[in-house]
Amino acid sequence: MAWGVTVPDTYAESHIDQTVREACSAANMATEDNIVKYGALSAFHILLPLAVETAGAWNQSAIKLIQENGRCITTVMEDSRETAFLFQRLSIALQRGNAVAFLATFDAI
Repeated sequence: MAWGVTVPDTYAESHIDQTVREACSAANMATEDNIVKYGALSAFHILLPLAVETAGAWNQSAIKLIQENGRCITTVMEDSRETAFLFQRLSIALQRGNAVAFLATFDAI
């Protein structure tokens, strides 16, 4: 399996026309772009493009992968909350990345 994560900016000028109309549209466009870009890999690998928008919307394949990973962790840890914990940890990582990107827009004093 070959998977890659893309984090499109929900509020970028190139996405804003679609993202104001439809939730997850930037993530879905990024997924489609990755399928085209890495389509040659599908001859030898299972290609699984994942996209999470900066505002937090996840594309469907990303949700399914995290749910499956959460089920596997639940089996080992015997805690039914593991999938929720996994989503929470990944969401916090996304927000930390957003904070770093936001702070980088300020000039150093």
